Amino acid sequence: MLKVKLFAFIVLSVVSSACKEDENELKKLFSFDASHLKQVYKLEESVDLVLSNEKNKTIDSVVYFINENKIGAVKGNEKFHFGLEKQKLGNQDIKALVYFEGKNIDITDSFTIFSSITPKVLSYKIINTYSHDMKAYTQGFEFYRDTLFEGTGNGAGAGTGTRGKSSLRKTDYKTGKVLKTIELADQYFGEGITILNNKVYQLTWQNKEGYVYDAATFKKEKTFTYETEGWGLTNDGKQLYLSDGSEKIYIYNPETLKVTDFISVYTQNSKIESINELEWIDGKIWANIYGKDAIAIINPANGSVEGVLNLSELKSKVTNHPDIDVLNGIAYNPKTKTIFVTGKNWDKTFEIVIE
Repeated sequence: MLKVKLFAFIVLSVVSSACKEDENELKKLFSFDASHLKQVYKLEESVDLVLSNEKNKTIDSVVYFINENKIGAVKGNEKFHFGLEKQKLGNQDIKALVYFEGKNIDITDSFTIFSSITPKVLSYKIINTYSHDMKAYTQGFEFYRDTLFEGTGNGAGAGTGTRGKSSLRKTDYKTGKVLKTIELADQYFGEGITILNNKVYQLTWQNKEGYVYDAATFKKEKTFTYETEGWGLTNDGKQLYLSDGSEKIYIYNPETLKVTDFISVYTQNSKIESINELEWIDGKIWANIYGKDAIAIINPANGSVEGVLNLSELKSKVTNHPDIDVLNGIAYNPKTKTIFVTGKNWDKTFEIVIE
């Protein structure tokens, strides 16, 4: 019996190997015609897809896909013209399913779509300066019912070089006084927060889990998981938007807490990585860029950076100490229509207006 099983295994391995070799040989018959396919496009452009067929095989039809979504089909090897205006920015995986001479094979390639918008450089004015807990390693910052909520990570305590505890807190933004707080266990590094329908959603960094609390009592109601790191979090009143430190922002259903879509953040000539704390302001996503003293204003429909706010001068206005870290924290107060910004272990919060 053992010899029979071994023989069957060898036969199956040989057949499988032969099939793979046949498939690889078939794939070599066709490729995307490089004379029609660029590596970089803009949203207002169109892409022309046609195959290179050096062996002059008789092609019956070709079905084209972008990011696994079917975009159309042609008879024979006709050129397929496709407008990109409804695509999202970033890498586009293209596939052609080729039917020819009683066989079919798929071939793949890719290109990238960059933004065609020149970001506006915004200016601002500081209208108020408030106290902020110097020990707060700010990760999430958001107003809800005129109260400032803050999520912190267990970064170094001010001037101590020792790690503090991650927390979720309510604060009096005018005095900086912490009104209510709940701490996370030491193994969890707190990240972004957002409040939707009287629920506070909080991320953790590398534990790949988040929490849902009652916004009034801070009672934990649910734990959920996600596949990426957790960095920033915001909402548009219906959906959650999660950043993971890359150029991607993932869109989550707040009830199922599952990913429904994503965008990739791009300018005219590059992708913007290290997307951190997020805030939804007037239909746009405002995002801290980790390690940069600037905020990017992002179109949530396609990921295009439409504006940039340089806040580098603010760090000179806060107390310098051994544990001070980068700008991080954007909170829009709908009551005053002003924006509050701070940083990790900063002792001040600045209320600003855009000029």
